[in-house]
Amino acid sequence: MDENRAGELLAAERARIESALRRSALEPSDELSTTEIADDASDTYQSEFDQGRIDDLRAQLGAVERAEERLRNGTYGLSVESGKPIPDERLEAVPTAERTVEEEARRR
Repeated sequence: MDENRAGELLAAERARIESALRRSALEPSDELSTTEIADDASDTYQSEFDQGRIDDLRAQLGAVERAEERLRNGTYGLSVESGKPIPDERLEAVPTAERTVEEEARRR
């Protein structure tokens, strides 16, 4: 994949994730305010759900940072496992892909 295209994809992915993180920090994810929630269990569940979403976004941001590092090092688009090229179609769909589809499937 062209280095410029890879940079564009990663920048867009970073912007999407950072925007979602900002929204998570600023906006409640439930339409009910905490004063409207009568059940403490619901409040606890929502808190845990929100934290899980934030943790997932942070993990995604970490994947972007690793991909940006590979781009700087000239190894972007190569599997971190085997060194085989990752098809451009996969990188277009998942710019942070670290492995080929086959390698990823074996990991699961």
